[in-house]
Amino acid sequence: MGKPRTPKGRARRTHELLAQEYPEAVCELDHDSAFQLLVATILSAQCTDKRVNMVTPALFAAYPTPEDLAGAPLPHVEELVRSTGFFATKARNIVGMAQQLVDRFDGEVPGKMAELVSLPGVGRKTANVVRSVALDLPGLPVDTHVARITGLLGITGQKDPVKIEHELNPMVPATERGEFSLRLILHGRRVCIARRPRCEECVLASFCPSAGS
Repeated sequence: MGKPRTPKGRARRTHELLAQEYPEAVCELDHDSAFQLLVATILSAQCTDKRVNMVTPALFAAYPTPEDLAGAPLPHVEELVRSTGFFATKARNIVGMAQQLVDRFDGEVPGKMAELVSLPGVGRKTANVVRSVALDLPGLPVDTHVARITGLLGITGQKDPVKIEHELNPMVPATERGEFSLRLILHGRRVCIARRPRCEECVLASFCPSAGS
């Protein structure tokens, strides 16, 4: 097969090859509901999924519902999430988010992007994670792996995550945007590692302009 020559062609070929490489791509944040995923994703900012997964069982045991978390004492929440970093801000955000879920949305996580990003601690990336993983809605989260790999592949020249998302969206079927993002993230963690990319193992190397550099 010839090398794809356009950004859209490279995106499509990337999607095809990574689907073969990671057929069971799943979100690595442990959760049982949209609410739990929303909390976990807020906590994952500048923190590993592994660390978040160590913290959330005790957090959800203490405060299993939005109503419970909305009334939680902030110092206790801070202590529970301390090891995720920036714990004071994160604790304030997840409690404030829970309060707004209760006050504005009857305790349910909304699906509309505008409503999600109006919640404390929720940006487009977090909103897209919740939409695509928990709510079965279109969403393409752009994290550092997605931004870096799509840049290396010449799929986009944008640097801002929101601009990258808007440029990628038309290149990927709406129902598959979440999986596209998840597979890029897995590839970034396992093969296209920022400091030591394993180009010799990469299924995208044949058309990646950055391969071997």
